[in-house]
Amino acid sequence: MADVRDQPEPREDGSGTDGRTVVVGEGRVAALLRAALGGRGPENAPVEPNDLSAPWIEGARTLVAVAPAGEFGVKVAKGGTRRTHLVEQAARVARVAARHGIEQVVAVTSATVHGASADRPDIEDDDPVSPDAGGFVADLVAFEEALVEELAAASAESQAGPTVRLAILRPAMIVGPGVDTILTRHFEAPRLLTVKGSDRPWQLLHTDDLASAVEVVVDQGLSGTFTVGALTDGAPDVVTPAELVERTGLANVTLPAATAFGAAERLHRVGVLPSPASDLAYVVHPWTVTARGLHAAGWEPAWSSAQSVDVLMEGVRGRMALGGRRVGGRDAAALGAAGAAVALLGTAAIWRQARRR
Repeated sequence: MADVRDQPEPREDGSGTDGRTVVVGEGRVAALLRAALGGRGPENAPVEPNDLSAPWIEGARTLVAVAPAGEFGVKVAKGGTRRTHLVEQAARVARVAARHGIEQVVAVTSATVHGASADRPDIEDDDPVSPDAGGFVADLVAFEEALVEELAAASAESQAGPTVRLAILRPAMIVGPGVDTILTRHFEAPRLLTVKGSDRPWQLLHTDDLASAVEVVVDQGLSGTFTVGALTDGAPDVVTPAELVERTGLANVTLPAATAFGAAERLHRVGVLPSPASDLAYVVHPWTVTARGLHAAGWEPAWSSAQSVDVLMEGVRGRMALGGRRVGGRDAAALGAAGAAVALLGTAAIWRQARRR
């Protein structure tokens, strides 16, 4: 994909696009983006998540495709898998874009595709994806790869016009009204899980800022890959573990890494957790992004990571994930996340040790 420095000049009207922007994708994040981008003008036409039929595409200039990054509530056809579902969605987006003269496709995935580890440096826009990604992250990698390949193939076969520009946005942990993911459910546990030897700063991204990042990419006709996360004066804005405890009111439970990941693997093996132990890395290890390219393009987020933590905690207040399952209301049977489940097990183990002493 093209380097950010090799971008077309903005249009004379300064907008970078004079046609409609439409958003497709499933989950709450996609719905919030549809609402935000649909409010930009009457020429925009938000659509149903999987509606890739011709009527709405005619006259559209930009197609935003949102892949649900570890979101709950996304439906998959019976007998299918999340990965197959996303790959098929990527193929449909590519074919529609090529056949109907779409100028730009913006894909929204997640910075988790770059991996997370105890010594993970800040992630740059052009860093490679993790070669050993598993769980929901592997599904996102498959979506990106399929979109790149299918878009190239479809554009080569199409007579509709020049090759479609592709921009991939890889956000930090997303929060917003009603957003429910493997990562946000980490904060529904009685305590926050940490592992020894890993100082994990938290960088969040509000959906309002994700929408404004999409607007910058669309208005300037950018292509390439871009990380997206909270910034302060152009540098990553994070919440330290100590600040997180103070802000959330949740105490830490600290376990050795081998114990935490071993417990997550056992819970997955017996069917308590829907995702493999590798997903636990994203709540106990760093994956902070620089968002350097978007910042250079003039993007300035309005929400700090600390403010986004407040939004997150307001959303999870009154809910609790116990043993990997959310308890209460209509979500009583919903499977939870590895971080919450392992934190619960760790807390129980600590209490057992205290009673024995």
